[in-house]
Amino acid sequence: MSKDYYKILGVEKNASPDEIKKAFKKNAMQHHPDRPGGNEAKFKEINEAYQVLGDADKRTKFDQYGSDFEQQGGFGGGAGWEDFMRAARGGQGGGGFDFNFGGGDAGDLFGDLFGSARGGQGRRQARGRDIQVDVQLDFKEAAFGVEKEISLRKQSACDVCGGSGADSGAKLETCSTCGGQGQVTQNQRTFLGNVQAVVTCPACQGRGKLPNKKCGSCGGQGVMQKTASVNVKIPAGIDNGQSIRLTGYGEAAPHGGKSGDLYVQAHIRPSKVFKRDGFDVYVDEEISYSKAVLGGTVMTETIDGKVEIRIPAGTESGQLIRLREKGIPVVNGRGRGDHYVRIKIMVPKKVSKQTRKLLEELDV
Repeated sequence: MSKDYYKILGVEKNASPDEIKKAFKKNAMQHHPDRPGGNEAKFKEINEAYQVLGDADKRTKFDQYGSDFEQQGGFGGGAGWEDFMRAARGGQGGGGFDFNFGGGDAGDLFGDLFGSARGGQGRRQARGRDIQVDVQLDFKEAAFGVEKEISLRKQSACDVCGGSGADSGAKLETCSTCGGQGQVTQNQRTFLGNVQAVVTCPACQGRGKLPNKKCGSCGGQGVMQKTASVNVKIPAGIDNGQSIRLTGYGEAAPHGGKSGDLYVQAHIRPSKVFKRDGFDVYVDEEISYSKAVLGGTVMTETIDGKVEIRIPAGTESGQLIRLREKGIPVVNGRGRGDHYVRIKIMVPKKVSKQTRKLLEELDV
């Protein structure tokens, strides 16, 4: 019998991914087998529903074919609590069950519950924070690209110890907190019950060793606050709100860990002349009534400069004239959008007697 996964999670068919995730967490907490009144069978059913609705591709197939879309039985009745917890800690689910949480994994969904390190699979050194900065661009700078120098104050590697946190001549010794493993086991109380998690050692930040003498400049942390300048190449065609990622240009991590990333978000100042829609550009051009009737040529502004365009006889107000490949360059791609000239016919508020007579003669 086909199952209604939306009904199982208690969400509407048009529910967003965030709403589905929240519903799963709520139901998982309620029916967790280790909680009073918990129901492992119900939890298994909830987990099965989320495996489908939390994955965009599987959700599409379910909407089309129902829960029988995969091997005439969805996921074979779901996975057990032990499988779920094994996957959440970074291992594989039992019975060949694939835990796919909406394109990520259980660690992404429950990262705040199970710690930053997963499964005890080797050391994991702390990583520096990501940073986002804003950059202001003119319309044409965004269209054709530009190089900008950005100044920001961030946590950087110590100038004295180079980020190691060790004083000159100091020796590295095994961390007494983790015994050189770089990680420790902690018991954490979560809405799913008590969970044993493997996390990065707070003393050595995952290195497994500590210097016997700390750097006097940074206090052994290996980092300090500094102002840094970064040259950023803005690609041609970038749109308002889009970001550029600079790997390793974020904040430095303590004790020589991997630096975070820098995200530069573009904010484009509006143009008084041009309007942008994707990679297409629009501009208004006023013409006289006689030119609209008889046709002719006018000079119009494009992002490349002024060009002459032909006005067909009988042009109406609001009509668009298209100039191919005269728009915005496609960001990180080939070609350009189009340039559109929107015609506006000028109607004089006052006319001479002679002009009025001519217009009356033309009026039919």
